[in-house]
Amino acid sequence: MFDTLSDRLSATFKNLRGKGRLSEADIDATAREIRIALLEADVALPVVRAFIANVKERARGVEVSQALNPAQQVVKIVNEELVAILGGETRRLRFAKTAPTVIMLAGLQGAGKTTLAGKLGLWLKAQGHSPLLVACDLQRPNAVNQLSVVAERAGVAVYAPEPGNGVGDPVQVAKDSIEFAKAKVHDIVIVDTAGRLGIDQELMQQAADIRDAVSPDEILFVVDAMIGQDAVNTAEAFRDGVGFDGVVLSKLDGDARGGAALSIAHVTGKQIMFASNGEKLEDFDAFHPDRMASRILDMGDLLTLIEQAEKTFSQEEAAKMASKLQSSKGGKDFTLDDFLAQMEQVRKMGSISKLLGMLPGMGQIKDQINNIDERDIDRTAAIIKSMTPKERAEPTIINGSRRARIAKGSGVEVSAVKSLVERFFEARKMMSKMAQGGGMPGMPGMPGMGGGPGRQKKQVKQAKGKRKSGNPMKRKAEEAAAAERREQAAAQGGAFGLPAQDDKNFELPDEFKKFM
Repeated sequence: MFDTLSDRLSATFKNLRGKGRLSEADIDATAREIRIALLEADVALPVVRAFIANVKERARGVEVSQALNPAQQVVKIVNEELVAILGGETRRLRFAKTAPTVIMLAGLQGAGKTTLAGKLGLWLKAQGHSPLLVACDLQRPNAVNQLSVVAERAGVAVYAPEPGNGVGDPVQVAKDSIEFAKAKVHDIVIVDTAGRLGIDQELMQQAADIRDAVSPDEILFVVDAMIGQDAVNTAEAFRDGVGFDGVVLSKLDGDARGGAALSIAHVTGKQIMFASNGEKLEDFDAFHPDRMASRILDMGDLLTLIEQAEKTFSQEEAAKMASKLQSSKGGKDFTLDDFLAQMEQVRKMGSISKLLGMLPGMGQIKDQINNIDERDIDRTAAIIKSMTPKERAEPTIINGSRRARIAKGSGVEVSAVKSLVERFFEARKMMSKMAQGGGMPGMPGMPGMGGGPGRQKKQVKQAKGKRKSGNPMKRKAEEAAAAERREQAAAQGGAFGLPAQDDKNFELPDEFKKFM
């Protein structure tokens, strides 16, 4: 969603690099480019004005003028101001002192409230809670049925006593759901309310009646992040008519310009609490302003990447894999079965494109990342699963006829099987080298990363003998001179300069004769 904004800001900052000092003209030009970038991203004009004013004031201050690298200081200022307009610190859910905690979802029709109720339920379930989804949208056709299906997929309970489609009293359903939750020991109640195509008095009144009936601990306003400036107008109308405590952005994975996300927290004074960035129920998480600002400025989001890895990867499995790679066999215990298991765990973390997008600097190869074929992992898995257990354990036995059979079984070319096996051997060798502290193969050692000079065994230099000349005449002369030196040494005495002894007249000293 923020690709266009990110590209414009990156290009702006690139012009600042290499400048030892920023002039007034540089600051004005940078501020102008940032203003254009924000306006193109559909950010509300009052937000843009406040943002640019703060950036220019700080850029002219001491923190930039006395900095060793002014360009980096400007990037830091823009990052901090982005975090500020996105809400500052991460806002957490407030839980009731006595269960159940009641969360009410409100918003326009089509904003994604019903699906988001399931996502929020699944997220809370993973946190150790027992949520209950309540169907209070009794106007929209099949809304009750949709919530029931979503709840089943999320593995959470649902309370839907009325069939909907215009039948039933949503206020009464909301009241009764609290008693039902207490009876069934659910500690959180998520109330899904009806939406409309636009702001109208009937919607406001119904939402206000449900609010008064259940006294929610949190009222979350669900905003479709793709509707641009209208999201801000709608949010202001809801804030004044019903009131809400936090904002949830849905459809953040869309191709809109993202201005709503940058405007809504600043204009309404209510923080964004959650963000939905995909169609799957797992594509939902708490909104972190600092991480979102880092993504916009192409600094990556390593914290979210680490959190996703911790959710997916088993510590026990990771330790097991590490021991195999560190074994004395040079990683040969690491088989294709292990390789497949690691690959499937990475796949559970989500789209490869999204994961790579969380790494710093990936905006520069955005097109290549977007063109990654996610099905390559499925094809690789199919090739490995077409092998016998022995072939997976010992890939070296895979010859031409075996490759042909595996290719036929997995529906790929023989060259694909050969390429996979070769890449596996290379990857295993590299991972084993890294696991044993040897650093990257073919790379010089780095401090703290292994593979440095201190980690290598000292090689004992072999003493070089005196080289003989390649010229026959010169070599003959050298040999004659050496023979003459030996004769002189023999005439003068022994090897240690002692007088030479005649072997026939030699006698042991008296002190040694007693030992004979």
